[in-house]
Amino acid sequence: MTEASIQDRASFEIIRYANCWEDADVLCAALEPAPGKRLLSIASGGDNTLALLAEGADVVAADLSPAQLAVVELKVAAIRHLGRGGTLEFLGIRDSPLPRAEVFERLAGSLSAGAERYWRERPETLEAGVIHAGKFESYFRILRRKILPLVHGRKTVRAVLEERTPPERERFYRDRWDTWRWRLLFRLFFSRWVMARLGRDPEFFRFVEGSVADEILKRARRALTDLPTHANPYLDYILTGNFRTLPRYLRPEPFAKLEGRLDRLELAQGSIADVASSHADDGFDGFNLSDVFEYLDPELCRSIYETLVEHSRPGARLAYWNMLVPRRRPDSVADRVSSLDEQAAELYARDLAFFYGTFVVEQVSRE
Repeated sequence: MTEASIQDRASFEIIRYANCWEDADVLCAALEPAPGKRLLSIASGGDNTLALLAEGADVVAADLSPAQLAVVELKVAAIRHLGRGGTLEFLGIRDSPLPRAEVFERLAGSLSAGAERYWRERPETLEAGVIHAGKFESYFRILRRKILPLVHGRKTVRAVLEERTPPERERFYRDRWDTWRWRLLFRLFFSRWVMARLGRDPEFFRFVEGSVADEILKRARRALTDLPTHANPYLDYILTGNFRTLPRYLRPEPFAKLEGRLDRLELAQGSIADVASSHADDGFDGFNLSDVFEYLDPELCRSIYETLVEHSRPGARLAYWNMLVPRRRPDSVADRVSSLDEQAAELYARDLAFFYGTFVVEQVSRE
């Protein structure tokens, strides 16, 4: 069995994630991208791949989904041709003075034939803004429009995003946010059954044990108390439907670096293990693996991990998240890979993408 077997159980024809829902600042701190390094990254919405690219590394972005690769291609084309202001307008972060379908014509020539066809068949998605196009983003839209108004008014929602000290956030959560309605409706909306149908594919929960809703409720509390709420792009999007704090790749300094580095990005459709094997001549200094191991059985995780280590350069790092299923370095590579638990814990403590239970950083031997 190969990693691609998930493709037989889950659909990859839709856009699941129009944005990346893992903290790019944490990822960059873990993988330390720099000129001369070569990284392999799960493409997803492209944000974290582009954040790594901006720091000087050459990046190969892999994904099973042609839809996700089409998202990345479109973001790259916007950055290449529209400048930062135009990119923010086209993607949907700011209002666009022109119809986005009209702006798309300026980008179409730099897309692959498959990506161009994909977007031409979806003019409504383009017009709405690409950052709102994913199934996961649609899930949060339902939460924001249908569920949250039954719990809190707009004034309270705006207030929770104000800048406060940690004790002030704790007090606000206790006194104004953590009502019985909040806990009840949260547990319903973030139940395994609802998430599997509206937010993620049911197959992504195959190896999950215990209460999904209770675990995510604990993490939501952490996001609203332990972490700063006034500068969290993920919380921004969930509660307001857009980014006040921008994803890393769209901030002024990274964006300026990106404009001259886009040709150092390669997109590849296929499993992360197959793409690593197909680029075996050079090897990789690091791997952004998102939460890919969550979806796979332990034996398959072991096989993929061994393949990545086989195609690692000395000192290469692997970074990935566990949301609901604990995964770590397999015993079969314990003599070659060490766990950087102290650094991972420090990074997790400031990880603004709060839905994950752990962040894992591991390093291949330098010998």
